[in-house]
Amino acid sequence: MAKTIFITGVSRGFGRIWAEAFLKRGDNVVAAVRNPETLTKLNKEFSSSLLVLKLDVTDRNESFEAIETAKKNFGSIDVLINNAGFGHIGAVEELKEQDVRAQFETNVLGSLWTIQAVLPIMRQQKSGHIIQLSSALGLNTVSLMGLYSATKFAVEGLTETLAGEVSRFGIKVTIVEPGGFSTDFFGTTSLALSESIPAYDGVRKDFYQHAGEQDSGNPAATAKALVKLVYSENPPLRLLLGKTAFPWVQHTYLERLKTWESWQDVSVAAHG
Repeated sequence: MAKTIFITGVSRGFGRIWAEAFLKRGDNVVAAVRNPETLTKLNKEFSSSLLVLKLDVTDRNESFEAIETAKKNFGSIDVLINNAGFGHIGAVEELKEQDVRAQFETNVLGSLWTIQAVLPIMRQQKSGHIIQLSSALGLNTVSLMGLYSATKFAVEGLTETLAGEVSRFGIKVTIVEPGGFSTDFFGTTSLALSESIPAYDGVRKDFYQHAGEQDSGNPAATAKALVKLVYSENPPLRLLLGKTAFPWVQHTYLERLKTWESWQDVSVAAHG
């Protein structure tokens, strides 16, 4: 049976790839984008199963209106995929207040508003699946990506809590965590840059060198994974995408466990 899938950030990248994959398999897709003109061709090809909505995810009222429009159009919303977001490169010292607010408003609050809007519908249906796009950088950190990681760490905490709260209503929740992929993430439309402080030039050089050496995955290959996730009877709370994510996360958590264990006597003594 076809599902109705609401996806934010469908203009390009993962969102566009996933939307096309679901449309081709016969699902209904609600594509929420800032600029609907980017989907003109796709809309003509799938006129009966694609609903394109203009949405600024940072606007809570718009998010609620978009969810309600989608529900009225297709009768239900089976899956919400919060994909909209952008990155930021800048050392912690370089971050400006407006940069921090913009990143959190889009990457964190932007997903919160659509979740709040869709939950009454899914609770009434006694079914639904909320999928949050996080990142391997929601589990690890790298220099110059602290702000982006902070938003993804926030998404992780918010979404894991959500999963426990809504499971009794038949609603499933998954956090998708891609590693490095050859998307347009480093393009001007998906990335903001801090004004650099010369003291961090060396850090910046190392960052770009490492980024250029990454074994980046093919974004198109993620489509099958998302379809399998959406149609799984028992989807995981977390799903890593790409072959580089798991070894990195595994190393990070093994190191954390070693540190916590080595300081366990201090931790226990602090109990009183």
